[in-house]
Amino acid sequence: MVSLRSLLRILRPDLTKGISGIESIIPPEIKGDEFYAAILELASTVEARHILEIGSSSGQGSTDAFVRGIARNPARPQLHCMEISKTRFAALRDHHAGNPQVKVYNASSVPAAELPSADQVAQFYRDQTTKLNDYPLEQVLGWLEADRAYMSDAVIPDGIRHILTQIGVASFDLVLIDGSEFTGEPELERVYGAAWILLDDVNAHKNFRNYHRLRQDPAYRLVREDWQVRNGFAIFQRV
Repeated sequence: MVSLRSLLRILRPDLTKGISGIESIIPPEIKGDEFYAAILELASTVEARHILEIGSSSGQGSTDAFVRGIARNPARPQLHCMEISKTRFAALRDHHAGNPQVKVYNASSVPAAELPSADQVAQFYRDQTTKLNDYPLEQVLGWLEADRAYMSDAVIPDGIRHILTQIGVASFDLVLIDGSEFTGEPELERVYGAAWILLDDVNAHKNFRNYHRLRQDPAYRLVREDWQVRNGFAIFQRV
């Protein structure tokens, strides 16, 4: 969906401008950095049948790393790409058309009802010092309400569960959580148990709590992290 840095560029606190921003095509962010390289390596080597990317945007960033990786992987995994923005989804679909290993979904990862409240986001903003604090709280809450309005109109409102049902499995083998700034926690609930969980924006609302949850979870081990690459990333493997 929209990363924190991109939100600063394209969104305003008012709702109408926010929805317009979600429909904008934005440059890829996970591109040519350490996280891109790590995604490429994992997608090339892990034994997997189904990989989920939450927040594919137009398919030029992390999606490109996944696509290059699965093409080399002897297991020939299927990549499931989820993007809620209709404009970005159209670009994603067109960019990877004809690739039988890639399936794309214009869906909300989780229902809008599972977004945090404005009070909960404000409490996080006050209690945790992350990259989110670089921006005024009013602006952050504007992003939240723009997401809520856009997600409420999604054709597929619970995309993760929809895909799991479609492919007939209980969990994915590898997941990247990089959707909305405010959906990371319910997304983790739906993909928990995956052999590999990759988190982008760990130093923001998106995956800050997810990082600390998995860091303390004996069922997962931290394989790699770097908090200096954009808003930080982390890679966890199920023990």
